[in-house]
Parts: sequence; C-alpha cells; structure tokens
Amino acid sequence: MNRPDPSDFRTQVTKPEDFDSFWDSILKSSDSIPLNATMTLDPMRSSEDVEVYEVHYDSLDQVRIAGWYCLPRNRTEPLPARVFYPGYISEPTLPKSHAAQGYATFGAAPRGKLRSNAQINPGYPGLLTENINDPQSYVYKGFYVDAIRVIDFLFERPEVDSDRIGVQGSSQGGALTLVAAALRPKIKAASAGAPYLTGVMDAVQLTRTYPYEEINDYLRQHPQNLEDVCHTWNYYDCINLAERIDCPIIVYIGMQDDVCPPETAYPLMAQISSSDKQLYAYDGHGHDANHHENDAIVDAFFDRLLK
Repeated sequence: MNRPDPSDFRTQVTKPEDFDSFWDSILKSSDSIPLNATMTLDPMRSSEDVEVYEVHYDSLDQVRIAGWYCLPRNRTEPLPARVFYPGYISEPTLPKSHAAQGYATFGAAPRGKLRSNAQINPGYPGLLTENINDPQSYVYKGFYVDAIRVIDFLFERPEVDSDRIGVQGSSQGGALTLVAAALRPKIKAASAGAPYLTGVMDAVQLTRTYPYEEINDYLRQHPQNLEDVCHTWNYYDCINLAERIDCPIIVYIGMQDDVCPPETAYPLMAQISSSDKQLYAYDGHGHDANHHENDAIVDAFFDRLLK
C-alpha cells in the first residue's frame, strides 16, 4: 500500500486558550533571573585560530547550565553569532570550525546534558516523560528556558552583534531552534533539520521508534494519563509556538524519517508566521535529512543573513 502524501497530513495538535499567557508567564519568570555567567578559557581545546571557553549560567529552578563558546582569535568586532543546539541523545557540539569562519559560536547544553546534569539528570530515555502529566512541572519547561538563555548570554557579550544571531540544530536541536526563534524574536535567522517535538501526539502514532516511543511506553503503564499527556504537549508542541516565528527560516526533512515523521513538518510550516520560510524535503533520506548536502545550504543561508 502506498503511504499517503505527507503534505496532506492534518495534525491533532490544538492550542490551549491560555497558551500565550502560559509562555508569557514563564518568560517573565526566567527574565527576572540574573545569568551570573562565567567564562573559563580552555587552553587544551583552543587552537591557533579559535579560543574555546567553557560557559556556565543560571536558569530556571536555580539550575546551573553549561555550554561551549568559541571565538575566532583574529576578529573584527562585533561578530555575528551562531548557536548550535544538540539532539536528544547527543551531547553539545564544540563548534570550532564555524568560529574559524568568523562567527562567535555556542554549543548549547540544556539540563541533563553533559556538564549540565549535576542537578537534573532524567537520562535518555527518560527526559521525554519526566513530569509529563503537568505542564507547570514538565521537565521541558526548564529545558526550553535553558535553550533560550543562550541567546541572553550572547546579548550580554560585547564582542557579539545582537542583531546578527542565528540558531540551528537537527532533531531535538531542530526543535530547540524553533523554540528559540519563537521565544526570542530578535533572532535574525534559523535553520531546523528533521524537527523533533513537532506534532508530538501525532508522531507517537506515526512511528514506533525512540525517543517518541518513550511516550507509548509510559502510556502502556499509565493509560489513564493519556488526556493529561495530550494536555501538557499542547503547551510545548512546536506547532503551537510556530506562529511566533517571524525571522527567515529554513527547515529540512527526510521523507523516509522514522524518528521524526515527515508528516509533522507540514503543519509546522503552515503555522510559521515568517514570509521568508522554505522547506527542503529530501526523498530517499531518513533522520539524516540529507544534512551532508544541506549543510552547504545552511551555511550559505547564514552567511547571507548574518555576515
């Protein structure tokens, strides 16, 4: 049987009436927390071309968050910046190669990732269902805030041009890219590959692979909590955040992706408010989303908009 055209897919995601006030309240709380950021030069990981710093900053619930910050040694300030968000099971990247190309770069590490897991460490699998029954205590509340506070760190850096910040990532990194672009409207450009956390309750029916299978595992044990899980995810689903995205954005997907089903990308694109948006859909590719070829498109996109 032929698979239905993914572009015809209709999502079951609904937007709660208090969605905007929910996020406005979270942002108000997080914005009141001083970053208390520290930067420590890492001579071992630095090179002739790039300085590498280990950064720590405060986030929601008094959690201390880490990341890698890279700067070109020979630079003309202020610099454009690019933030790299990690996938679900991957650890923060150390984006030295892009720093060598003239960017200030940041490899983000939200709670649970290496160097950010001393206070909260639900594990992988585990993160997706940590306190999933309650949108106010769900672990992704802090996880999303950790991601956007990277942008706040860059806003404070004198060597960074706050009007030229781009965000990118694939899978969960793609989701965090969407979150950052939605909740920090000053972001100049965004690139999201194979976006995770998009049409989440659709995806748990479309695929049986992890990480989404964590939710199915949970619901097999707690079927009475299905309504609560759906309720929580309506606050965190990137489809509902997408209409806040006004910056230029590219999204790329693999049409045979069995981790983040391609069907979920189409309602996402429909909700993105930006008039400058483009979807690259690659037939014959899975969760890799043809990044080996698409990386050149991403780099050219940021060079055009940030340099």
